[in-house]
Amino acid sequence: MSVSRTERLLNLLIALLNTRYGLRRSELREKVYHDTSGNDVAFGRMFERDKNDLRAMGFEVETLTDLGWSEDDPATTRYRIGKESSRLPDVQLGPDEWTVLLLASQLWERAALGTAAQSALRKLQASGRLAEVELPAGVQPRIKPAGQAFDDIVAAMHGRHPVTFTYLAGSTGKEEERSVEPWGLGSRFGQWYLMGYDRGRNAPRHFRLSRFTSAVTTLDREQYVPPANFSIRAELDRLPELPLRTAVVDVRQGRLLALRSRAVEGGRHHVPGLPADGDDRLVVEYRDPEVLAEELASYGPDALAVEPAELAGAVRRRLQAAADFTAAPVPAYAFSDTRPRAARKGTSEDQLKRMLQLVPFLVHNQGLHIQDVAKHFGVTREELEADLRILICSGLPEGYPDDLLDIQWEDDHVFITQDLDLKKPVRFTVAEACALLTGLETLNGLPDLPGGGALESVTLKLLAAAGEEGLRAASIAGPQVAPADAATHATVRQAIATGAQLHLSYLSPQRDEVTERDVDPLRLYSLDNTWYFEAWCHLVDGLRNFRLDRVQDVRPNGRPATVHGPPDGGVPAKLFTANDDDTTVTVQLTRQGRGLADDYYAERTAELPDGGLVAQIRFGSTAWLPMFVAQHGGSARILAPAGVADAARDWLAASLDRYAG
Repeated sequence: MSVSRTERLLNLLIALLNTRYGLRRSELREKVYHDTSGNDVAFGRMFERDKNDLRAMGFEVETLTDLGWSEDDPATTRYRIGKESSRLPDVQLGPDEWTVLLLASQLWERAALGTAAQSALRKLQASGRLAEVELPAGVQPRIKPAGQAFDDIVAAMHGRHPVTFTYLAGSTGKEEERSVEPWGLGSRFGQWYLMGYDRGRNAPRHFRLSRFTSAVTTLDREQYVPPANFSIRAELDRLPELPLRTAVVDVRQGRLLALRSRAVEGGRHHVPGLPADGDDRLVVEYRDPEVLAEELASYGPDALAVEPAELAGAVRRRLQAAADFTAAPVPAYAFSDTRPRAARKGTSEDQLKRMLQLVPFLVHNQGLHIQDVAKHFGVTREELEADLRILICSGLPEGYPDDLLDIQWEDDHVFITQDLDLKKPVRFTVAEACALLTGLETLNGLPDLPGGGALESVTLKLLAAAGEEGLRAASIAGPQVAPADAATHATVRQAIATGAQLHLSYLSPQRDEVTERDVDPLRLYSLDNTWYFEAWCHLVDGLRNFRLDRVQDVRPNGRPATVHGPPDGGVPAKLFTANDDDTTVTVQLTRQGRGLADDYYAERTAELPDGGLVAQIRFGSTAWLPMFVAQHGGSARILAPAGVADAARDWLAASLDRYAG
């Protein structure tokens, strides 16, 4: 999409908003498009594309015809956009409501819904000032979507397109091609599920995203109609939890303290033979063989799944896929620049959406410094000035100077005196409504939320403002973010609020040991229902992140925390903090695993023709990377440094040798 297309769409929008009786296609072609090519077919296709783009941004283009005439006659068909139907209704929020809304907008760790949540929040801020609110001390709950498959399915669901993917069936253990009409996507039992209509079986089915063995392909040329009043939360609540089962695992003596801590005392299993010399036999409870298989695969030769056979086969399959990917030829690649992948170049569509939020924001915030405006929209000053230059050249078709948007930024302060009735933000898109409303629902049960029914009241207000798009938010359901260990969570939260230092007994799976540490806690955050806290660790004299479920003991040590200043990085907190002496590792990721580049904050990426990518990631320790490769079962491999790649290759070979024996 070129800059000229941005200008064209904006002028088309202004023309259709400012006509009572509608404009004929010939008038639009002459006055907005300035098209004199004479090619009616090409112009018709371009006009239809532009109407679809405006609809995707929240503007419904109405088609009007003279009495007795058909819409097929361009000479008698007129087009317009109803101003009120395209506008977001006023939403008045109090301080407590703003508090829970800000928490909800920050929930999405990354991906399309994270962008949509911030866009929706800016629309709400555009028509009024954000109340001065104080978020709970150091608390940042977040939702981590399930990789690239999550983004692909959400986009297909909002566009109502079917999808295809390869799936490992739990009933047969075989990979099968599935073609599905996606109705909803939600989290239950710590897993993300797709609910939809399976075309191959002619019946509704649910699919766990962790069982997808290929990338998701969207059938863009096909559409479907989902069932009325579908609620993914209601469907997931009917899913029975998998039964609790036991597995037999042989573990190297003195290794895997985390797994040993979960072993069942006095477990009885009649397994033929004895564990190999140097092994201990453990009995471990589990519900999902694939989840346990991912963990056991990461332990490599330190663990051997003995039974059931289904579990052993799942571990072997992951290890073999990782070994095969590691042995594959290295593709040609080239890093394009030094920017992170997340900082992608904005499209013309992004620019137009931003400009439509910019006008009402400037109307209600006259005289702001241009740098403050740019910061609010997350762009550079140069990008903002490019937006403003397009806006001041836009207006009514063949209008006079008073019929143009009038924006000035003399002395670096921005004023708008002519807004052409664009002073109200556009109504929510489906993605924006889903992002905020799903986020609000997810906050249920989070400690220290404002009282007085703020969560319920802001949800009702947003549902009313979102209209039909808000009803479609029932197609997405996030996980519960309430901490499993409320006592540990409360202790850390209290220490953050009072500035107290804590003493920890902490189990580190990577180092396979329990350490004693004194830490200065900075903030709590979660990924789904797994909670972490960021702290300055005096044992290593640096920032570290600690999982609450690995804290074996925590208590204030009677000393005040050292003042380190506010945490770096803003929201969300980073799970991995880079240091100057980290090792830069080159990792190849399949399309299915490319989301790992965002998870580990890749510094450079190179796209591959098959949808995968090569990423450069900085790691403080490389000793655990063989575990990382084995865990992801064919979605990731190490290309460089050579020593780390060789270590991963040897780890996988030793792991497979145990199963071969």
